[in-house]
Amino acid sequence: MGKLTVRALRAVLVVVLTGTVLVQALMVWALVSGSDPEDGSLPLTPLRVITILGIGTAQIALVCVWRLVTMVRRGTVFSHAAFRYVDGTIGAIVAAALVWFAVTAVNAPGQRDDPGVTLIMGGIGVAILGVALIVLVLRMLLAQAVARDVEAAQMQAELDEVI
Repeated sequence: MGKLTVRALRAVLVVVLTGTVLVQALMVWALVSGSDPEDGSLPLTPLRVITILGIGTAQIALVCVWRLVTMVRRGTVFSHAAFRYVDGTIGAIVAAALVWFAVTAVNAPGQRDDPGVTLIMGGIGVAILGVALIVLVLRMLLAQAVARDVEAAQMQAELDEVI
């Protein structure tokens, strides 16, 4: 991976992480200030808590991707240490799906006249779980690559002994 690609990805990660921290801080401030309207619309307090948690899942995934990019740049991504960050990413995506299902549940009572919205939101939650499955498949590919890397190192050591 080239230096320009790594720098561009890190710049994007910094911008997104900074933005999520700011939004999360605003949500905490709004939650603490208690500025919920009493007009019977959406319950904002649960939605704010869910938003804070959802942003937290995104932040965990961003940090894990940052660490993986660092490992790629150093050439150490094909090691057992990388699994910790891939597993963290998978966990964050699954948590994001659960948070999305919570948003769907909070929003569902207001959609009694149009249950299709709730079904679409549920479908989006399933799609988020699908992303977690894709990353799980990529984890399996990483496991195969690490195993082949270890095998190649053993063969190289044996070859060095012969020579």
